Amino acid sequence: MPDGSLSLPARLYLLAWDTTRNEPTGTPHLDHLVRAGALTELAQRGLLVDDDGIATPADLDSATGNAALDGLLELVRESRPHHWRSWVPLHARVTLDAVREQLAAEGYLRAEKRRALGVFPTVEYALERGAVADALRAEARRVLEGSAPTVAVSDRDAAVVTLAAAAELRTLLTRTERGQYRERLAELAKLAEPAGPGGVAGPGTRRVGEELRAALTSAVAPAGA
Repeated sequence: MPDGSLSLPARLYLLAWDTTRNEPTGTPHLDHLVRAGALTELAQRGLLVDDDGIATPADLDSATGNAALDGLLELVRESRPHHWRSWVPLHARVTLDAVREQLAAEGYLRAEKRRALGVFPTVEYALERGAVADALRAEARRVLEGSAPTVAVSDRDAAVVTLAAAAELRTLLTRTERGQYRERLAELAKLAEPAGPGGVAGPGTRRVGEELRAALTSAVAPAGA
């Protein structure tokens, strides 16, 4: 996808922006989507591994150099054990805020300080590089629609599309299209799986992706569904 320097959670955040309205309107659970993206990237990098369903740091010292990813990795290290699915909503706003701050520092967003009700300090964000968000969306659509051969799709690009579909990200696809592309999404889900020992995805690594996507699907499901 365009701008390969962007992390997976940063790509998902930008993908949620409606560039015509200049606001993130793709999903009401953007923090969950961004957190799932961060967990996926840490798993794909081998920094978080599956231990009988528990998201577990591979060691005590590794870092990515990305503030949002390293902040989450440190949070997992310092917290009691949790299943992958539990980590999607747990303190998810922390990761969302870190991603936005980093995107603002790199010029993708513009941070505007305001006072809510004229009293409480707050920060609002506006998209500065709409062309990047549009390019990310166009490439994600090509991956979704199958224009890009499966063998040519990276694990990160596959994760972007499958996580966005699980969250029913309206800026990428409709609920009807999610059903229409069910088989394609299943193929992409396999590509997005973190590699296990020997570089091969196994039952444990498959569970990682399944748990994260299930958490997103549950978040967007109507009450009582």
